[in-house]
Amino acid sequence: MNINLTLIGQSIAFLFFVWFTYAFVWGAIRKMMEEREKQIADGLDAADRAGRDLELAQEKATKQLREAKAEAASIIEAANKRANQIVDEAKDNARTEGERIKAAAQAEVEQEVNRAKEALRAQVAALALAGAEKVLDASIDESVHKDMVDKLAASL
Repeated sequence: MNINLTLIGQSIAFLFFVWFTYAFVWGAIRKMMEEREKQIADGLDAADRAGRDLELAQEKATKQLREAKAEAASIIEAANKRANQIVDEAKDNARTEGERIKAAAQAEVEQEVNRAKEALRAQVAALALAGAEKVLDASIDESVHKDMVDKLAASL
């Protein structure tokens, strides 16, 4: 066996292998590599978009949370104002009711005083008649002297 001939045969086989690989296999490998490169690029773009979407969603959630807190604060403030208003109205109503009850009690007291005065007048008139009767040692007829007794009672 000759080394030169073997070397030439191997060189021809290698060239045939290179040509076959370049003609049939290299295109398929290149195509798969380009598809894989495109998939990786698309995945990175999707990850970037997802990151931006996440940031936007976080900003939106933060904004909504601030708005909700502001709205809750305004609702609480309105409720406190309404509670104070209700308390003030209740105080006014209680004051008005107290004044009405006080006025009614004063009117009732005045009526009782007037009744007591009338009762006292009647008693004084009866005592005056009894006293006058004893002083005069005579009987005074109440029906006859009614006008005089009424004037006496009125002056008391």
